[in-house]
Order: sequence, then structure tokens, then C-alpha cells
Amino acid sequence: MRKLTFGIACVLVGIMLMAYTGYDMLANDKITSVGSIKMRKEKSHLIQWSPVVGLALFVGGIMVFVRAKRNLNKS
Repeated sequence: MRKLTFGIACVLVGIMLMAYTGYDMLANDKITSVGSIKMRKEKSHLIQWSPVVGLALFVGGIMVFVRAKRNLNKS
């Protein structure tokens, strides 16, 4: 039963990784602080991955799901 759940989770994560190929993260960097005056700078970090990663996870999840389903039917 765990392999079925793992296979379904891999398929869902694979679909999400294929649909969203990047993530934009904002970070606040402190430049200086003088008394009550504080200067900060927002910096954008783009994290990207290839849709091939999502496709591989999707196909792997389907393979795990099918094999687990076959083993469940045999027993």
C-alpha cells in the first residue's frame, strides 16, 4: 500500500514540476543601520528546474504505481 501512495505522490509532484518550471524568491538584505534609520534591499532569486525532471518523476511514479498494483493483485 505504501508503494501505491508513493507512486501517486510522484505522479502528482511530477505534474506540478512540469507545470511550474521555476520559483521566484525574495530576500531582504540589510545594507546599513544608523540609529532608527534602517536601509534594506530586496533581492530577487529565481530558482529554475527543467521540465524533464518533472517528466522523469511522472513516468517513474506511473511505473511504481503499476508495479505495486500488479503485486497487490497477485496476492
